[in-house]
Amino acid sequence: MAVQNKEKIFSGKWFISYSLIVIGAFVMAGGYVLFISPYKIVPGGVYGIGIILYHLIGIPVGLTGLVLNIPLAIIGVRFLGPRFGVKTVVGFFLASGFIDGLTFFYGAGPLVENDPLLSSIFGGVFIGLGLGLIFKARATSGGSSIIAMLITKYTRIPLGQSLMIIDALIVLLGLLSFGDWTIPLYSLIVIFITGKVIDIVLEGFSYEKTLFIVSDKYDEIAARILQDMNRGGTYLEAKGMYKQDAKKVIFVNVTRREMAVLQDFINQIDPNAFVTVIEASEILGKGFRSLGEKVS
Repeated sequence: MAVQNKEKIFSGKWFISYSLIVIGAFVMAGGYVLFISPYKIVPGGVYGIGIILYHLIGIPVGLTGLVLNIPLAIIGVRFLGPRFGVKTVVGFFLASGFIDGLTFFYGAGPLVENDPLLSSIFGGVFIGLGLGLIFKARATSGGSSIIAMLITKYTRIPLGQSLMIIDALIVLLGLLSFGDWTIPLYSLIVIFITGKVIDIVLEGFSYEKTLFIVSDKYDEIAARILQDMNRGGTYLEAKGMYKQDAKKVIFVNVTRREMAVLQDFINQIDPNAFVTVIEASEILGKGFRSLGEKVS
């Protein structure tokens, strides 16, 4: 979701934001031109429609994306409010320009000949990396995300499902246009990898774990966490289902290395403890990355 541009013009944050948009748009364009478009792969979005029109009637992919994005942005402002700021407009203008510019200078052939699977993988990586950088700048790619927001506003369909439906319809359009069953299969690979890479760019690689520890010797375990590991934690009041007795559950976040140390401590104190380990996608707060660092 886009936000309005709040950075002071020509400030450090302003330069960083627009640098991310420029780099992200260029990387994303490289993904489409070098890997995706030459094999007629249609990974949803306005540029997916552009790829279809390019191979059917020769209209440039970037030009199609631009022609579709401009009215969609206007519709978005009209019905959803001023949530699509200058950065989003700059983003899709740059992406369209880079796509057609790279096609002009590089050509329409793939970087990797006769290997659509490898191209699907690296195309997804490039597009995901580019979109992730654009999202980091508090902008969006426009296009189908605006349509999805409109559907969500006027129906009860969640935003994620709306976007999936739109992209699925565009992928289906690619199948009908080219009559090749491999195209939607490769397109799904691109869509999946793109989503994963965007998550990695926005959240980073996760090395943290969340543990829920149920033990009658919770005080001894807590002492080890506080004193030996220099970590904090939280007691959660709970009740056992079988005996209906009161329980204290230790909720604690640790790094991957610390998890092995903590599990060894728990085993020494109470081998019968019940421990649940959860992969934490992101932890913000004291002892980890601060919320201020993330926001800035």
